[in-house]
Amino acid sequence: MTQIQAGDTAFMLVAAALVLLMVPGLALFYGGMVRSKNVLGTIMQSFILISVVGLEWVYLGYSMSFGPDLNGVTGSLAWLGLSGVGAAPNPDYAPTIPQSVFMIYQCMFAIITPALISGAFAERMRFAPFLVFSLLWAVLVYNPVCHWVWGNGGWLKAMGVLDFAGGLVVHLSSGAAALAVILVIGRRKGYGRQEMLPHNLPMTLMGTGLLWFGWFGFNAGSALAADGIAANAFVSTHLAGMAGMAMWVLAEWMHRRKPTTLGAASGAVAGLATVTPAAGFVGPNAAVFIGLLAGMACYWAVALKPRIGYDDSLDVVGIHGLSGVVGTLCLGMFASKMVNPAGADGLFAGNSKFFMIQLTGVVAVLVYAFGVTFVLAKAIDVMMGLRVSEAAEVDGLDLSEHSETAYSH
Repeated sequence: MTQIQAGDTAFMLVAAALVLLMVPGLALFYGGMVRSKNVLGTIMQSFILISVVGLEWVYLGYSMSFGPDLNGVTGSLAWLGLSGVGAAPNPDYAPTIPQSVFMIYQCMFAIITPALISGAFAERMRFAPFLVFSLLWAVLVYNPVCHWVWGNGGWLKAMGVLDFAGGLVVHLSSGAAALAVILVIGRRKGYGRQEMLPHNLPMTLMGTGLLWFGWFGFNAGSALAADGIAANAFVSTHLAGMAGMAMWVLAEWMHRRKPTTLGAASGAVAGLATVTPAAGFVGPNAAVFIGLLAGMACYWAVALKPRIGYDDSLDVVGIHGLSGVVGTLCLGMFASKMVNPAGADGLFAGNSKFFMIQLTGVVAVLVYAFGVTFVLAKAIDVMMGLRVSEAAEVDGLDLSEHSETAYSH
């Protein structure tokens, strides 16, 4: 059926708005966790991408990601500048909504993915190189990976890899990229020797609430119709977020003897991120298990960070990167055609082949995103210098990069 449905169209417009809301939500989530001298610089790194990556998506990214296939690797430039993209539906992707609605919905995913990366190098990257990095990363990493997994003809999609709402495309790609950048840019001044505590946890909790609210558009909207699959994804999303928060707080309580609000926020995000690839393909009990596993795995990944020694400022690798891996593999185990006939049966339904297909998707995206990002970050560092000066880092990005302060004293 390729006839536009008013209900589906309205649902997807609301879903797109909810995903956009996640960007200021992420800005507040990250902004509260940095020191007060860096809060505006950190918020700006998320917020500005609405413009920078949004424009890239309109003129290049959408065509590269979803345009007519070129050998399974990328889309052609047939839709450059949204040429031919209008009110008519595209039956290959969303037959009951205008293609322009599908385009703008996917635009929000393209915006928030490089914004996620920014948390890893918070408090130490210059703004101009950040803009160059984000723009080139969207072109060289996000767009191809998006086509591989979601694009009609993409090689991972053709292999049978499933990713309902972005475990590979969003979370694993950003987590692998985050690890590459922090290995290039190095640690913050004083890291490991002085405390770098969050300056405003109420701000972080407000950001968490906005992210959770927006995640319903992120996951349920990925059904691309107001139907039973969207309802299943909505329920799975909430259950996993609840379970992730509960498990992180429990693990922290047992390990450190005190539950924290930051732990509750981190656990919720871990559960929400981990269920993202599976939300439309698994039942409620599997969603709860995925959330519990996410809370435990991501807690220990973050807790062990000081022993490993890398400076992932806001735990992008330990939460989003690991969530992408765990969620995609859990999908390979718990997927059921009884939940979604368009999906697959997983390992626990007797289909070990599908689990191996999911593992292949994880390895491919991890290697590609890390490798290309590492080279890109190295190149920009040589040509422009990624990092602020030592004096500017001491003063903070708000003053050194933007000549502003968040708080007047």
